[in-house]
Amino acid sequence: MKVLILGSGGLVGSSLKKILDKNESIKHVICSTREDTNLFDFEETKRLIENNTPDILINAAAKVGGIYANNSKRTEFILENLKINLNILEASIPFSNMYIINLGSSCIYPLNAENPISENSIMTGKLEPTNSPYAMAKLTAIEIGNSLAMQYNHKVLNLMPTNLYGPNDRFNEKDSHVIPGLMMRMHNAKVNNLKEFNIWGTGKPLREFLYIDDLALAIEFLIFNQPTESLLNVGSGKEISIYDLAKKLKKIIDFQGELIFDKSMPDGNPRKLLDSNKINQMGWMPTVDIDKGLETTYSWYKKNLS
Repeated sequence: MKVLILGSGGLVGSSLKKILDKNESIKHVICSTREDTNLFDFEETKRLIENNTPDILINAAAKVGGIYANNSKRTEFILENLKINLNILEASIPFSNMYIINLGSSCIYPLNAENPISENSIMTGKLEPTNSPYAMAKLTAIEIGNSLAMQYNHKVLNLMPTNLYGPNDRFNEKDSHVIPGLMMRMHNAKVNNLKEFNIWGTGKPLREFLYIDDLALAIEFLIFNQPTESLLNVGSGKEISIYDLAKKLKKIIDFQGELIFDKSMPDGNPRKLLDSNKINQMGWMPTVDIDKGLETTYSWYKKNLS
């Protein structure tokens, strides 16, 4: 079996390579990063797939970021993600025997979807405004994948993970997601002996987080246990408030200052939890709890980026 990972240098791709390299049933794991293949170029993308003819193509390539990046660079987020997905999926048309696993995001679901959010909630309401361009690009990729399956008999799985975190994540002020953003800022606050650490909102919103190796193990599982569904959620099934998350980070980082929640700033969606019953019933379950995941991520951060 030959697997091609697109976006292998990112959070998802790097973990996936590590996991699949250990699987003796997978003879070749081919990695493609932005440095060796320009996925904005259709001909380059087409040559990559033609030259490798993989049995499994995993699309983990994307322009990603937190709320600030999504909202302030709306045009770049929709255009760049559309270009990447359009090129990959169009270049895949001649390869009907290739199993395509397309990585999406829980942001495809409506803002007011009922929690836990099931796969049936897709396109049943308005999107969360701050990242709707990114969500629209991911929704378009799902529709193209479904069209490939219907018209050309392709096998396409659209996988929707919850909020991810772990080693090789983006740790910076403006483009980070919740955990790497808080972790980096709180580490810097500790280093600079700050007495206070400010966090937007009340701390009450509930969020679900999945350690990146658990997602990689889910993808490995789905390579060998292909579902009949074209859309599948992957989450931890565990919720934590932003307040409790910040307290855990404070303990792990050993920040001695006070946590200040700025209630004048918006909380955002009060709750977001995926319904992962379908993949759980197939036999996959997450293995890394939030405490272990945060500790491992912070150890990696201190060693590689601090």
